Amino acid sequence: MNERELSAAVVADVFDKGFGNIVLKDALCRHKEMSRVQKAFVTEVVNGTFRNLIRIDYVIGRFSTVKVKKIRPYVLNVLRISVYQLMFMDRVPDSAVCNEAVKLVKKKGFTNLGGFVNGVLRNIARNINKIPYPDEKKEPVRYLSVMYSYPSEIIEYWLETFSYDEVCKMCAENLKTPKVSAAVNTLKTDEKGLIKALKEDNIGSVRAKIGEGILNVSKTSDISESAAFKQGFFHIMDQSAYLCVKLLNPQKGERVLDVCAAPGGKSFLAAYLMENEGEIVSRDIYKHKLRLVQNGAKRLGIDIIKPELFDASRFKPEDKEAFDRVIVDAPCSGLGLLKKKPDIKYNKTLEDIEALAELQKKILTAAQEYVKPGGVLVYSTCTVSKKENEDIRDWFLKEFDFDCCDISSLVPDGGETPTIKEGYINITPYMWGGDGFFAAKFIKR
Repeated sequence: MNERELSAAVVADVFDKGFGNIVLKDALCRHKEMSRVQKAFVTEVVNGTFRNLIRIDYVIGRFSTVKVKKIRPYVLNVLRISVYQLMFMDRVPDSAVCNEAVKLVKKKGFTNLGGFVNGVLRNIARNINKIPYPDEKKEPVRYLSVMYSYPSEIIEYWLETFSYDEVCKMCAENLKTPKVSAAVNTLKTDEKGLIKALKEDNIGSVRAKIGEGILNVSKTSDISESAAFKQGFFHIMDQSAYLCVKLLNPQKGERVLDVCAAPGGKSFLAAYLMENEGEIVSRDIYKHKLRLVQNGAKRLGIDIIKPELFDASRFKPEDKEAFDRVIVDAPCSGLGLLKKKPDIKYNKTLEDIEALAELQKKILTAAQEYVKPGGVLVYSTCTVSKKENEDIRDWFLKEFDFDCCDISSLVPDGGETPTIKEGYINITPYMWGGDGFFAAKFIKR
């Protein structure tokens, strides 16, 4: 199986199973015969195809004599990965893209459709700079939907909260390749020490825009095999998630509860900030995910984390007012993760968002009971969604004996929005180049 054949197979599997990043990772692991360059090609083609899927289907529809929905699924997926290469990968010759696509459909048994595939792709290649797209002024929602590949429903939902220009910036940012960030394990090294260790592993690094203690790393295809990783000098963590723990501001010797902890990144960072003194109870509803927390803590040299199997939406009476600080990184629609998980945007509906908001309320209702008087609760999500973010914050302040607090001293340059004085921040993907996130900080009366 060559890299184009694997790309088409992975795209098909994602449509069947969902969870695009997991399907891709599993496929690359199975094909150990592929070189690093081939695997990088597959990764770019699969992720790029899903980032631009609506636009790609629009283009196919302009040049195909058969409606997109009527094209055989395998043939359509070959066309999709091929159009992505034609439109976004200048280093790949058009003739190679067309020829390889024809070979793939014939190899799969669609010999009679080779001419159709060849004709569609060569026609697109000849007219690549003359494709008529929706008019931005007359059809702004449809324009954004096609050009940035978002369902119209999500565009309309975002426009209820953000300006048109902000939505454009958000959509454009989410088409970029995501940055990989590493949180420095200050129990074992410091920022300079980690930069040096990564350099020895031929991994590039530079301080992330969000500030000290977290690096953006490059050349990371095998980062888990690096000496620095095995020695526990860092853990992978997005810089937006990093800020959420900084807002929690856990102190040495305190008791901290992470109610939705897996895979453990926030608990690990809290342990660094607490200098590995105190206790962190890291809960999750799935046993296999708690093993990730346990194994990660061991690698990082953390011994204050206590993994615990528990459903965050339930209340545990014996833990009432037992914690100094609680972090609720709630299950959400994930609309802030679209650089890393582009397939998410095709699977979320407003009905899903409404259901998630109700789950978030249940989790917060239980979690607020665990906070000591005068203690801190941080609520965060990895989504850009008013119903799951600001609306939940407003509901929480009305329902429970908590106050918001000014977080401006904890927010780095570039995040000075008016809301930080009211205790919350919308971290858009373009703010620091990380994930889209929301975080609100509360103090119990």
